[in-house]
Amino acid sequence: MHIFELINYLCVKTFNSSNFKLGILGGGQLGKMLLQPAMNYSVDVHILDPDPTSPCSYFCKNFHLGSFNDFNTVYNFGRNLDLITIEIENVNVEALKKLESEGVTVFPQPHIIELIQDKGLQKDFYIQNNIPTSPYQKIVNREELVHYADKFPAMQKLRKAGYDGRGVCKINSLKDLDKAFNEPSILEELVDFDKEIAVLVARNASGQIKTFDAVEMEFNPDMNLVDFLFSPANISDELTEIAKQLAMNVVEKLNFVGLLAVEMFVTKDGKILVNELAPRPHNSGHHTIEACVTSQYEQHLRAILNLPLGCTDQRQPAVMVNLLGEENFIGEARYVGVNEISSLGGVYLHLYGKKITKPFRKMGHVTIIDSDLKKAFEKAKFVKDTFKIQA
Repeated sequence: MHIFELINYLCVKTFNSSNFKLGILGGGQLGKMLLQPAMNYSVDVHILDPDPTSPCSYFCKNFHLGSFNDFNTVYNFGRNLDLITIEIENVNVEALKKLESEGVTVFPQPHIIELIQDKGLQKDFYIQNNIPTSPYQKIVNREELVHYADKFPAMQKLRKAGYDGRGVCKINSLKDLDKAFNEPSILEELVDFDKEIAVLVARNASGQIKTFDAVEMEFNPDMNLVDFLFSPANISDELTEIAKQLAMNVVEKLNFVGLLAVEMFVTKDGKILVNELAPRPHNSGHHTIEACVTSQYEQHLRAILNLPLGCTDQRQPAVMVNLLGEENFIGEARYVGVNEISSLGGVYLHLYGKKITKPFRKMGHVTIIDSDLKKAFEKAKFVKDTFKIQA
């Protein structure tokens, strides 16, 4: 066990009073949705974000303006807090390590965040722990790609700082080298997959683990962003169990504390490969707010506070639609179609409070629950066609 992690486990501060102070690095929509269960537990939340208009800035009284990438800013932010967590993984890990060594509890643990920040280290972790994943090569720059022409078509992914479809480039042939990334990256064999799924798994410091049902994701082919999410995933019970076991295996091998999103491919020959990890609440779990007994946000909070994990049973099937900024619109957000979608039963609108929209920016989501998943999908298609975010 990592030495700072051992110290952390021995010194975990128990949530048992209104004086408990929780810090969150990141004030985006995930932080905003994490605020609600924190309010229910009357936890004093402090948030650090560089954007004065971020979603959390309007709802958190202890909002701190500053970069979560800057060592001194993160260190000074966390010095007087009991516990620090994240809603984005692109944070200053060295500052978190120092805080951890000085007795501040940090979940997920800084060395795990550091591993997940680097897709190359992620892939190495899978291989070292016999976790099935697609074949890959680590490269330093685009010039190295000429040595792997026999691997094309393939996916090039930046090792660091990629998110929401950014940092991913498909290389079909040597003719595509001019658009390839000229930075450290991985070249990943193109997977002939049938579905993309995800399993959210939580683990607290006592070692209790619980998974949510596997979800199926349908991506926008142009922006590599989720258009629709279906829960439960349309896969066999056998594959569902394999996916859950894989997620639990990952979280145990990492000795992870918090909520982990494990994204996977289901191949056309019926295998499951782990694709990527997100050490925080995730887009693949937004539906849990309405569809499950315990939301992913409360589960993350329970895990990092070392409380018993909540029931993950799903009340009803659900479909989620991401609300993205309309193409060709940049400026102050204007919503079209609110009345029309609000007239539908089982439709739950979540707007993130981002003042400025731009093409394909995540501005909100809608969850539709129904006893019939097909009916929920019909409503979801209506929502996607009807609700528009313009400027």
